[in-house]
Amino acid sequence: QQEKRHPNYYIRRPEREASSGVVRFSVSQDAAVEFEDVIRGNVRFGSDVIDDFVIYRSNGTPTYHLASTTDDLDHAITHVIRGEDLLSSTPKHILLSRAIGGTEPRYAHLPLIMGPDGKPLSKRHGPTSLKEFRDRGFLPEAFRNYLSLLGWSIDAERTVFTSEEAIAAFELSDVSKNPAVFDTTKLEWMNGEYIRALPEAGFIDRVRPHLVSGLGHDLDESEWAQFTQMAPLIQERTKFFSDAADQVRFLFTDDVQYDESSWSKVMEKDGVADVLRVGAEKLMALDTFDHDAVEAALRSMLEELEIGARKGLQPLRVAITGSQVSPPLFESIAALGKTRTLTRLADCQARLS
Repeated sequence: QQEKRHPNYYIRRPEREASSGVVRFSVSQDAAVEFEDVIRGNVRFGSDVIDDFVIYRSNGTPTYHLASTTDDLDHAITHVIRGEDLLSSTPKHILLSRAIGGTEPRYAHLPLIMGPDGKPLSKRHGPTSLKEFRDRGFLPEAFRNYLSLLGWSIDAERTVFTSEEAIAAFELSDVSKNPAVFDTTKLEWMNGEYIRALPEAGFIDRVRPHLVSGLGHDLDESEWAQFTQMAPLIQERTKFFSDAADQVRFLFTDDVQYDESSWSKVMEKDGVADVLRVGAEKLMALDTFDHDAVEAALRSMLEELEIGARKGLQPLRVAITGSQVSPPLFESIAALGKTRTLTRLADCQARLS
């Protein structure tokens, strides 16, 4: 039995009941399918590479080919934009559109996104859901900016631009035919650029939930004042918001966890005990405990011990924060306060001895 829909194409129905077999679309063997892809230009499929494909399964449900094509025609879809992995399905959808008597949409097949290893992007390359990226502290505007660069560019020079600028400049025909590489390192760099460009108040407001989540508790009024004092310095060193908690953790605990690598590289050298002792003496003598006073006291220590900043300040950094990587030392000490700073120096001296 044949039901005509087009002079060259028809639906072939099996003679037995529909529930006992599939329904295929019969493809004429002398009719190639040729179309103009918005991105790839002229594309041609010979009839020898298009089989009599299934449009109804044996259980009576339509396949993707029939369902999507019918839906596109019913909704008067003008453009179908999808990944190049579906390019081989396009001639089937065009044949179905013609057989049904509809006007086929224009097709644009986007390049696939690959991981750095050249393989299609998947979970093995890292986070794949928007929630994961959001939880790590990526800004939506930075993420949109980066995604827009995967297979397209606003011009030859610019990589950072607003969503509004991208919308105004975008042309589908400008999309590259070549696969794009999802480079997490570049995304992190771009996110850092966006974070550092935020107004200070905007950074403080947006980082707070990530700070609370990373520290495991909310901040009281005095703790929040400590953080806001340090916020400009944290903002300068942040690639994503989840970084912030690790940078200021030393402010909100009395149990400093020393990074073992930092301890072995810095604290086990000769002269460290003298640095901690003289540094503590200089800081204890201060009546005013702010950035300028702390800096003056510690530079006086360096002069007295006749050592450079690296040899003299790194032990203090590890003693105060637990790591040799931290926000600027003078500001960190001022934010921590005199009493807690001196306590940490004393604890560190005790550990050394």
